[in-house]
Amino acid sequence: MMATGLFHLRRAVLGALCALFLMAGGAHPVFAQNGSSEFVEAVAKAAAGDRVIAEFYEATGYRPIWTDRSSKATQRRAAFLKAAGDAPSHGLPSDRYRPEILNINPRRVRSEHDLGRLEVELTRLFLRYARDVQTGILVPGQVDEEIARMVPYRERAAILSDFSRSSPQAFIRALPPSSREYAQLRKAKERLERLIGRRGWGPKVRASLLKPGAEGAEVVQLRNRLVAMGYLGRNARRVYDLRMQQAVAVFQFDHGLPVDGVAGPVTLREINVEPTKRLSQVMVAMERERWINMPLGDRHVWVNIPDFHVRLVDDGKVTYVTRSVVGARGDNRRTPEFSDVMEHMVINPTWYVPRSITEKEYFPRLKVDPNSVAHLTLFDSVGEVVERDGVEFAMFDEKTFPFELKQLPGENNALGVVKFMFPNRHNIYLHDTPHKQLFGEDVRSFSHGCIRLHDPINLAYALLKRQVEDPDVFIHERLEAGDELVVQLEEHVPVHLVYRTVFTQTDGKIQFRPDIYGRDARIWEALKSAGVSLQDIRS
Repeated sequence: MMATGLFHLRRAVLGALCALFLMAGGAHPVFAQNGSSEFVEAVAKAAAGDRVIAEFYEATGYRPIWTDRSSKATQRRAAFLKAAGDAPSHGLPSDRYRPEILNINPRRVRSEHDLGRLEVELTRLFLRYARDVQTGILVPGQVDEEIARMVPYRERAAILSDFSRSSPQAFIRALPPSSREYAQLRKAKERLERLIGRRGWGPKVRASLLKPGAEGAEVVQLRNRLVAMGYLGRNARRVYDLRMQQAVAVFQFDHGLPVDGVAGPVTLREINVEPTKRLSQVMVAMERERWINMPLGDRHVWVNIPDFHVRLVDDGKVTYVTRSVVGARGDNRRTPEFSDVMEHMVINPTWYVPRSITEKEYFPRLKVDPNSVAHLTLFDSVGEVVERDGVEFAMFDEKTFPFELKQLPGENNALGVVKFMFPNRHNIYLHDTPHKQLFGEDVRSFSHGCIRLHDPINLAYALLKRQVEDPDVFIHERLEAGDELVVQLEEHVPVHLVYRTVFTQTDGKIQFRPDIYGRDARIWEALKSAGVSLQDIRS
């Protein structure tokens, strides 16, 4: 209840700012006058440290956008103050937009000079809010260097110019991501806040394993927890019956767990996660959605790393999905996050062994036994094959080893029979693999960073369907030929490598996944350092 009161108090303070900063001496409002030398001088001086703001006011003849008598200024103030008061609903830190941070106290506005300073401060505050709600409060690469996402920042000058000419309410309303995912995450955040205000999901389940047929207090705890989470209707049963088994199975599906209807240690650990933890995960997902607030492409490939799936999306609908294997958790093996464009595929690919793998894995083995890793061929700097019996491997170390390792096309090639290329500095791509057994694992983080696909042929089929008459015949004829072949895509396809431990389904239900690389934990700590908290909870 204290948190609820604090929330409404902050809304009231923000809602009163409009009146506060126009009052001088308590009764007589002071408004900026167009062309007032005192106002112009104050604006120019206050804006001098910010080139964008300074140039905006210079270009507009130092006309105020916040502090004059016009109805437009009144609308701008009201729209911005309402948005600032609602910032916590976006998972943003309310303190960044509160009047207390202004360098001039609104209660002491007594002159054109004071209003000039306040005019610039409100503009700074608005630009800060606009960037935060549109493209995030954090810089991804500063949180984790493996989050190599290029955030689509808007030009501050354009934001300010467009805002000054637009409907304030409509402009501010259009700032956050317009995606269905962002809207669903906001709703999930609100539901979790209300739930936490009502004391959450109740007591944890004090058991390590519960199976169908079990009875007793621990089964009651599980029942109550499932009811509170919405997986089970209210009932008084004390037996782990079929309905409870079905509810556990649905919970397991929603959390990416093996679906067997048995509440084992892993399932119970996830059931016992508190709603405050889930709320922080949702808020991290909202920040991530702001980082990618841009057109994804009518057709695009969506690679969700901790979900271990790859999807082809056409006009908002998933038209292909397959299981994937992603980078292992060790250093230099985790799959990075970024977006790029798929330009071509390679049928019967050669595997050019990355230098880092050669140095760390294969060269040490060759040094001990020149006949090891026999599936790889040595090439010199001009591309000629080098016979192993003519090489004295002991002469070299990892850095001076002068040869390149390749695996020629074949059924046992590490890249399988096809790879999908979106050239990037990370040397990451999608590809087939002969090691199909790994797709039976629940947590599939085994690669050196690239994305292995369980069913790559159907992705190739879907991509080529728009440019060849019979993609099935086209692909299989070239596979049977056995030669490496580059196939250019007439329609380049955006590829988004994302990391979402929380995402929604079309019906609005939330899915949760493990934070396999610990990235979301680091983002949450960075958000807290920026002022985000779980305190603005509404009951």
